[in-house]
Parts: sequence; structure tokens; C-alpha cells
Amino acid sequence: MIISSAQFVVSNSDYNKCPVEDKPEYAFIGRSNVGKSSLINMLTRHKKLAKISETPGKTRLINHFLINESWYLVDLPGYGYAKAPKSIRATFSAIITKYLEKRKNLMNTFQLIDVRLEPQPIDLKFMEWMANHGLPFTLVFTKADKLGNSELHQNITTYKNHLLQTWEELPDIIITSSKEGKGEEELLKVIEDTNLIFTPLNMKLRNKPA
Repeated sequence: MIISSAQFVVSNSDYNKCPVEDKPEYAFIGRSNVGKSSLINMLTRHKKLAKISETPGKTRLINHFLINESWYLVDLPGYGYAKAPKSIRATFSAIITKYLEKRKNLMNTFQLIDVRLEPQPIDLKFMEWMANHGLPFTLVFTKADKLGNSELHQNITTYKNHLLQTWEELPDIIITSSKEGKGEEELLKVIEDTNLIFTPLNMKLRNKPA
């Protein structure tokens, strides 16, 4: 897939006010400061499509971008930013869960994980929630350029082994680097292939829980 156009559509905190559910949709989410905005900008080859802030937790709304006039890329609020007030964290949770549960044309959610870190409880909790709700998702490891090949491989293996302690089958995994463009083709291939099975009558595509 080649992205030829990408434009911002709308930001809001209510899934009911999202665009009409007539196109396939893909959400990006992760812990604050995981590199979500950089990854979105790398995929769309648009340096300022998703705003990159030095302040973690800056994304507080559901942001829709129309890609190639045929599908939506959705930038969701980050989770797990400890310095955000408790009331704001609760709002993030409500915004995220309602969107993920109710959005009929949501085909896949890309959960971003910082490959430099050991498995974080909040990331694991989010994966479990997604699986228990039968929601399709892909693990996207970010910042691969920050590690050497040996350490990168070791960290991925450690993560997989940790998941296999409680998961019968691993989620799909993509390794990325926004700086080097790594993982771009794999991510867009997932979207391209999934777009082919989208129809208005099949908007409730969901995976079985792990």
C-alpha cells in the first residue's frame, strides 16, 4: 500500500460523534511517550499529521485521519501517564473503552509497546482486556533503533516468553522504528489485507478471546 493522501477529520471525546461508520478503521494506542505520534507520521509520511509533544499524555481526544479517502487512522489517548490527574486518567479510560467496544467499523487496534522496556503491568492489562472483549489487536514494538540487534532480539524473546506464561497463542507482532522506517511495510500490509474483507455488513469483525 502507498499512502497518497492523509487529512485530519475530527477530534472528539464521544464515539457517537465519530465519522460515519462506512469505512474501515484502525486505532493506534499505547502508554504515554511510546512514540505513537512519530509512528503515525512515519506511516503517513507527513511530519506534522499527528502532533508530537514533549509533554507525555498530550493526546486527550479521539483523533480521526482519513487516509487515501478510503480508511480511517485513529489516534487514541495514551494510557498509563502517572502524572495526569486521577480524574483525567478516568476520563481517558472511559473514552477509550467506549470507543473500542462500540465502534462497529474498527477492524484492528495497534497497541504500541516500547521495545526497550520489560513487560509493563498496564500494557499487559490492556492486552488482556482486549482479548476478553474479543477485540482484534496487533502488538507493535516501537523504538527498535534504540537497541542493537542482539538486545532487540533478546527483548522480543523475553516478551514472548512472558506472554506465553498465560496466553495459549501470541498476538501478531510487528517491530518498528519511526526513525528508520522499520515496520512500515508490515503495518500497511495488515491494513491493506484487512481492508479487503471490510463490508458494511461485516463491521463487527472481532477475534475470539485468547
